[in-house]
Amino acid sequence: MNHNEKMNYFWKGLILFGAISASILFFFFLFKLKDILNGFETILNVLAPISYGLILAYILTPIYNKFEKRIEPFFIKNLSVSKGKSLAKATSTFITLLLMITVLASFFWLIFPQLYKSILGIIDLIPNSINKVSVWVDDLFKNNPQAIQTFSAYYEEATKYLEQWLDTSFVSNIQSFVSNVSIGVFKVLSFLKNFLIGIIVAVYVLNCKTMFATQAKKLIYSIFNQKLGSAVINEIRFVHQVFGGFIIGKLIDSFIIGIICYVCLMFMNMPYSMLISVIIGVTNIIPFFGPFIGAIPSFFLLLLVSPMQSLYFLIFIFILQQFDGNILGPKILGDSTGLSSFWVLFSILFFGGLMGFFGMIIGVPFFAVVYHLISQAINNALEKKNLSTKTEDYKNIP
Repeated sequence: MNHNEKMNYFWKGLILFGAISASILFFFFLFKLKDILNGFETILNVLAPISYGLILAYILTPIYNKFEKRIEPFFIKNLSVSKGKSLAKATSTFITLLLMITVLASFFWLIFPQLYKSILGIIDLIPNSINKVSVWVDDLFKNNPQAIQTFSAYYEEATKYLEQWLDTSFVSNIQSFVSNVSIGVFKVLSFLKNFLIGIIVAVYVLNCKTMFATQAKKLIYSIFNQKLGSAVINEIRFVHQVFGGFIIGKLIDSFIIGIICYVCLMFMNMPYSMLISVIIGVTNIIPFFGPFIGAIPSFFLLLLVSPMQSLYFLIFIFILQQFDGNILGPKILGDSTGLSSFWVLFSILFFGGLMGFFGMIIGVPFFAVVYHLISQAINNALEKKNLSTKTEDYKNIP
């Protein structure tokens, strides 16, 4: 047996060993998937305060940078360079966090009483709505014996089902409800604890972000050569540009839409103006479907009060969505993702199905990054073959 045959057997054995190992790992992950997911969930729960801190720092970085650029020259002029920069960082961090806390406190102070009042109004409205339905049913059945007989049959069936449900499921449902409320309260307290710790983490990240960026560059250049390292850093900058531009821009856009919605609803003398405006503003963070998702519960709230007002509201939401999609949104966001409408729709549906509400928010910028990387790989492959990278050039090829 010559050397080539030995190497051939060696590679075949290695491939066979790799295939068997991959199959074993696949079935291991398949049967242990629940335990693996539970392990990931535990890790994510432990890292939740750090995650909140990183997200807060990322959102607050543009504000921090503006304050630092304005303050730093003053401190450097009156102190040494190192002391001036350190004091500028500390002052910028303090002002940024103070501004964030002021905005949050103002939000809760101004909006929560209105939300509480609106929710109480809805609770008070429910008995009145039930009475209206009862009057409508009485009017319907009056002088209509056929309708009474039909309704009586359905009423007897519903009564039997209700009695059976009270005997079998009511107690267990109450226990489940109490358990869910307890879990909800625990989650809220856990979120508040993680958020407070996250603020502390954000302080450290804002003060040390330059050092972290420098260390990341050092790590990248230690792994890759200079050309490839520079390419990796450029791609990271692109990711930051897409995510930062889209998410921060969408937050500003949603805040403005919420204010416009509140002013217009107040002018139209709509009930629950504050509650509906908060719903519309929050759901507007979701691209494409946001205003319509928020409009559904808002429509039913207004329907309890006045069908005509609920109809006017739908017309208003349609106009507001057109204004946001064609004027305000492009003005704030620009072409931050570089995706067509189809890919925006695809990313919202795909990542929304995988990750829910959070996936709808980050799906578009995440897919924009993936789309950019695939486009770069395709263009590089075409350039190596001395072919055109312009899509239009392939339009008329049979």
